[in-house]
Amino acid sequence: MSGTSSAFSDLTKAKQPSVEQECDFCNEISEAGKLSKPPKLSRRGKIMLGVSAAVCAGFTAVLAPFVFPGLRRFALPYIPASSHQVKNVMKVLGKSSGTLIDIGSGDGRITMIAAQRGFRAYGVELNIWLVLYSKWTAWRRGLHKQATFFRRDLWKTDLSIYQNVVIFGVESMMEPLEKKLQKELCTNTRVVACRFPLPSWEPVAIEGDGIDTVWLYIVPQSVARDQPKLS
Repeated sequence: MSGTSSAFSDLTKAKQPSVEQECDFCNEISEAGKLSKPPKLSRRGKIMLGVSAAVCAGFTAVLAPFVFPGLRRFALPYIPASSHQVKNVMKVLGKSSGTLIDIGSGDGRITMIAAQRGFRAYGVELNIWLVLYSKWTAWRRGLHKQATFFRRDLWKTDLSIYQNVVIFGVESMMEPLEKKLQKELCTNTRVVACRFPLPSWEPVAIEGDGIDTVWLYIVPQSVARDQPKLS
């Protein structure tokens, strides 16, 4: 019986590779990897790969400026105004007329609709691609004489010459913007805030609900820049 066990043990050892054999095998695999070459692309494959890369780069270049906010004091992502928001803005403006500026004009839809309603409308936007798109759309619709768009930081824009101001902003900017409005606007200027109200002023009208809500303010003499100075 012990002879049989010894023979079985010898047979098992014979089947197991030695450490030297394992190392030799690993070395063979390593050398084979060094000598291997990546598969070659055909000319057609190279062309298709180049075209795909160009298309992806083109989409990124065109869409990124529309999706990502410009570099500014407060990040204002591009979120187009809904049809309800546009309708609410025009409703609270009522029969008002004169000059109108849309702060954060985006694709220009508020500015152009205001121009169609008889306003001398202006749109200020920091994203150059949105400004160019707005100008092109206004030209295509025949509104380029009534609707003007320019690229500018709103904090460096003089608001005193406008009789109507429309604001599309974020909540964090409303307080400093309120101070700018109070410093620059004249009595009876109409201010329409969309999505977020001004923190201290009392609105004279509110239209819509949720994200489509707009607040109308009429600058009183008590806060306007042209209020009489006390002697």
